[in-house]
Amino acid sequence: MPIKEAVRPGGRSARVQEAVHQAVCELQAVTPRDELTVPRIAERAGVTPSTIYRRWGNLSELVADVSLERMRPDDDPLDTGTLAGDLQAWGEQYLEEMTSVPGQRALNDVMASADGGRRERCYRYGESLMGTLRERALVRGEGAPSVARLIDGIIAPMTYRLLYDPEAATTGNLQRWIAGTLTNEE
Repeated sequence: MPIKEAVRPGGRSARVQEAVHQAVCELQAVTPRDELTVPRIAERAGVTPSTIYRRWGNLSELVADVSLERMRPDDDPLDTGTLAGDLQAWGEQYLEEMTSVPGQRALNDVMASADGGRRERCYRYGESLMGTLRERALVRGEGAPSVARLIDGIIAPMTYRLLYDPEAATTGNLQRWIAGTLTNEE
């Protein structure tokens, strides 16, 4: 079943999404994952199960949508005064979040989603973040690689390691990926 996006940013659709997302987060905090159900979420959110099925299709897609929101940054990354420092500060925070059990679940939920648009939105978050850090560096007069290079050199290996080898998703490797990207090493 196709996933419908909100037609407008506010109104009933936004209120329903917020209530359902909040219900999922609250239930995930107190309920084992295999006991999470659409009827329980619907009851907690004050909507009917059919509302959830119409909008998200199934429980997996709903959980993936909530997980994607968890991965989206709330604020601009810390400004440390250098691009390398900004990348390190952001990367350390991201690794800490994504190596946790909830972070690993969130990443896996988004990657397992049948809705490729969620992976696209995840990519766009990373692209926007790297764009922010790059522009900040350029304003300071620093040289900065392209956004694509930052993604390929830092986010791509970090994501790969988080998905397939979480023990290798370390701050030491992060430093190496940043240094290699900033010095144009391949």
